[in-house]
Amino acid sequence: MHAVAPILSGGCVTNGHAEASDLAGYEPTGSPIWLEALFPLDWIALHASPVYYGFGVPRGHGEPVILVPGFMGDDRYLTEMHLWLRRIGYRPYFSGIGRNVDCPELLTKRLVMTIEQAHLDTGQQVSVVGHSLGGMLARAASYRAQDKVKQVITMGSPFRAIRAHPLVLSAANFVRSNIVRERKHRKEVTSGCFTPECSCGFVQTLLNRPLPQSFQHNAIFSKVDGVVDWRTCVEEDGDLNREVTATHIGMAFNPDVYRTVANLLAGIA
Repeated sequence: MHAVAPILSGGCVTNGHAEASDLAGYEPTGSPIWLEALFPLDWIALHASPVYYGFGVPRGHGEPVILVPGFMGDDRYLTEMHLWLRRIGYRPYFSGIGRNVDCPELLTKRLVMTIEQAHLDTGQQVSVVGHSLGGMLARAASYRAQDKVKQVITMGSPFRAIRAHPLVLSAANFVRSNIVRERKHRKEVTSGCFTPECSCGFVQTLLNRPLPQSFQHNAIFSKVDGVVDWRTCVEEDGDLNREVTATHIGMAFNPDVYRTVANLLAGIA
């Protein structure tokens, strides 16, 4: 999937909240991918922070929270956040989607099943937190199960478009071409699969269906993201965006991200 919406060519930040503007055409971004080599610093900073141990953040009261990994990742990637959410009083769930390298429509259906199960288990509406492509799946699944969803939080998720470093796009296209080839062999693929022209519900939701007002949704982004263009990761309404300083990979274990997630889950602006 090369893109799912118009690419953002510009943007501004006011009081730490990004405003999206100036839509343009598709192209890879010159993201500073070398910064991603610094992601271990995010992990070190997290373990040195009181936030990781539950200090200085609002606590939950057993509310269900589902974590969705990014492209090529699986649920183990978000184990740190899963354990942390439990420490601060939430009932965390892994996504149950398996490795995030399959058809997004199929993964969305699996995530909907997890949302339904978490809602059934707890009798409460569910919060869904997704990293990168996982945030896009979170938005699509929550649209379908909106009566069971309390809020969606995306972390470095380019839901406005796929605009990433050329090396990342090349790797993604290689993986997806293999998947399409396998699905064609099984006669499970249609024309336009993994492109904006695909008629599947995942693509159509991202392209044509804004998230409903029935649940809260927020976007966490970083201007030093070395994988995707941060301007594709923000909501039109700047009040819904939260800026952090983190690598793309390190968003899964960064103290600023964890603090922001805790505040959003607690309804703190």
